[in-house]
Amino acid sequence: MDKKLDIKAYLDADEKKDLLRLLTAGSVDDGKSTLIGRLLFDSKKIYDDQLTALERDSKRVGNAGDSIDYALLLDGLKAEREEGITIDVAYRYFSTNKRKFIIADTPGHEQYTRNMITGGSTANLAIILIDARKGVITQTRRHTFLVSLLGIKHIVLAVNKMDLVGFDQNVFNNIVTEYRKLTEHLGIEDVTCFPLSAREGDNVVEKSANTTWYEGPTLLDFLETVPIHADRNFNDFRFPVQYVLRPDLNFRGFCGKMASGVVTVGDEVMALPSLKRSHVKSIVTYEGDIREAFPPQSVTITLEDEIDISRGEMIVHPDNVPCIGRHFTSMLVWMDEEPMDTGKQFFLKHNTNTTRATIASIRHRVDVNTLEEKEGKPFCLNEIGQVDILTAKTLFFDAYAKNRQTGAFILIDPITNNTSAVGMILGPLDEKSLENDIVPTIDMSALGISPEHFEALETAVKDLARQGLEVRLIK
Repeated sequence: MDKKLDIKAYLDADEKKDLLRLLTAGSVDDGKSTLIGRLLFDSKKIYDDQLTALERDSKRVGNAGDSIDYALLLDGLKAEREEGITIDVAYRYFSTNKRKFIIADTPGHEQYTRNMITGGSTANLAIILIDARKGVITQTRRHTFLVSLLGIKHIVLAVNKMDLVGFDQNVFNNIVTEYRKLTEHLGIEDVTCFPLSAREGDNVVEKSANTTWYEGPTLLDFLETVPIHADRNFNDFRFPVQYVLRPDLNFRGFCGKMASGVVTVGDEVMALPSLKRSHVKSIVTYEGDIREAFPPQSVTITLEDEIDISRGEMIVHPDNVPCIGRHFTSMLVWMDEEPMDTGKQFFLKHNTNTTRATIASIRHRVDVNTLEEKEGKPFCLNEIGQVDILTAKTLFFDAYAKNRQTGAFILIDPITNNTSAVGMILGPLDEKSLENDIVPTIDMSALGISPEHFEALETAVKDLARQGLEVRLIK
């Protein structure tokens, strides 16, 4: 009986361990895949059959001589093994006694920028690898800029291949000094630096005797303890409605995932865009009712009053409301093989909301290698810049820097259904700042519409808005 209790306690504790999502980035052949492979190998997270296959493949297609090529744990594509590079994003899951991890091994080539954006979209931490022989190079600057663009708050600078420079402390210190100048310029505050040899395992899981001058933790120790709870936004309650649950006449709840903030039973809330108010009656989950919900929980919220709320709308606290509008400026990463067409109407997916949208204007493009702003012309694959977006339907959003969940969106090509771009919202625009923005307006007083018909007309306008057509009412 005691053994059963011990097993149950262990499983319960394992279930409650938090999850760290991280990505690796760096130039070609800096050792990203090797570092992750070494991390898995030294932390004893490889099964016997995987180890046998790794030893066999290392002799057949490896690039580490007679030693084990740890990169083969991640680089599984035939082309990756032939060329010795990473092409697609490879994900690995593993767990230690303290934390669970999902690692995204992203490509280093500039042509695979979109792959890195995909891998880093949900990451809490980024490991930027630098070859100790080369120092901070153009690729390093590009990847650090992309990490800052994605809003990743924690950066690990892994100065790899220290064994090839004799574990020279001066080499490490010079690279760290140069890199910190770059991160200060980009406004990145949390940077931790490690001298590593991924191939030999120095300072990856165990402290290295070759770097007696380094007094910090090993990479795994740091990853197990870096605090990430404060990265989530618990201040601004945002609940995008995904589904309206009506199993019987006595229950009507609004299902969705907590994007940010905290909500408690009894809280006064407001529905957007109707601005109708009510109070939270209950918060329902699969395990039963709870009193308080926070991200990233998926819950069903019931209200004290009957309010017309549907998919794509949002529930918030009335004293803390997001930006509401159809015009905003954002940073855009172009991910389509087809060049940008500013005359095309895209589908814009933002949380549970989908609407038609156009790129109203291009402010500038960013040279990700030099961080210089260039002429604002249509983007090609992997290009990044600032654009103004105009949507057909009103959205409820925050700046990406404030809230990653409500500040991100994607553009979808309506013909090919490809993801054309991903965007990070910078802020709203004044409606007068865009030309040719004509919204049908109904002046109810001028048309002599009586007050008793206001509600019926508002309902009709709301139905049009759900179909992507904006109509403005003036009472």
